[in-house]
Amino acid sequence: MAADTPLVNDIRSASRTMVRELGFMANTLAATPYSASAVHALLEIDTHGQVTAAQLAEFLGLDKSSVSRMVAKLIANGELQEQPCVDDARAKQLQLSAQGQRTVAGIHAYGQTQVRSALAQLNPSLQQSVAQGLTAYAQALQAHRLGSAAGQGTSATNSIQIHSGYRPGLIGRIAEMHAVFYARHWGFGAFFESKVASGLAEFSGRLGEPCNQIWTAVQNERIVGSVAIDGQDLGNNQAHLRWFILDDGCRGGGIGRQLLTQALAFCDQRGFASTALWTFQGLDAARKLYESLGFALVHEEAGQQWGSTVVEQQFSRLRGG
Repeated sequence: MAADTPLVNDIRSASRTMVRELGFMANTLAATPYSASAVHALLEIDTHGQVTAAQLAEFLGLDKSSVSRMVAKLIANGELQEQPCVDDARAKQLQLSAQGQRTVAGIHAYGQTQVRSALAQLNPSLQQSVAQGLTAYAQALQAHRLGSAAGQGTSATNSIQIHSGYRPGLIGRIAEMHAVFYARHWGFGAFFESKVASGLAEFSGRLGEPCNQIWTAVQNERIVGSVAIDGQDLGNNQAHLRWFILDDGCRGGGIGRQLLTQALAFCDQRGFASTALWTFQGLDAARKLYESLGFALVHEEAGQQWGSTVVEQQFSRLRGG
């Protein structure tokens, strides 16, 4: 990605605004007499209970000499106390004093008020988007700093869990993810969104049948991915894999493979002879994933079942494939 793309510039601009609005430009932070680094030091010690100065430097991404001076000031001000490590008397463990605990409680109260006031300006869907996006971006920044680019996707998806069965809001949320993605990348409109929503609504009424199931990836109580197996739609002991979609922030982290793996395991356990899915030409990342799990292209032709003319494709996977 080029350094001067609109996306990068938008993120940088938003980051600068956040720094200013959260108070990081001032000499002190969170209604305390302390700098931003000292406030974060207190919060890290609160989180971990006891830490050494070296560990604190690592958590904060600061050099040891800066942390040493900051810790000395916090000890002198009565916020911290230190004691010898159990397994190494030469090292000192830092922990909050009673005063420090009161200070941290005030920091938490201040921060919670800031966040609640900001979230009150957003609707619930945007609130969840903010939480998801900030979490993923913060983890990506940390991964870059620690030099672990190869594992960036892993920590960002640790908080995502796969659930089976109906969840409140499922129909609207899955339809929304489809509508947003395919409108942005393929120009699909109201016809496509209404088709997804009506199909999901009809299928949800059949979830009580043992041959039907749906799986959702959930992060912070928000659905960020889905896939379904419809065991009645095609007949001939053939399962129909439907509504496979991931939220933009979750692609590339292995969540899609987890969803598909659970769905295909369900197909094999239920004894379906094969599983079919319909997609269209151009969705290369999805096709690569399908083929890695045993699907093969069996038919393609131009069609308009999605509301726009595309080269429709049918993929099939034999049981245990």
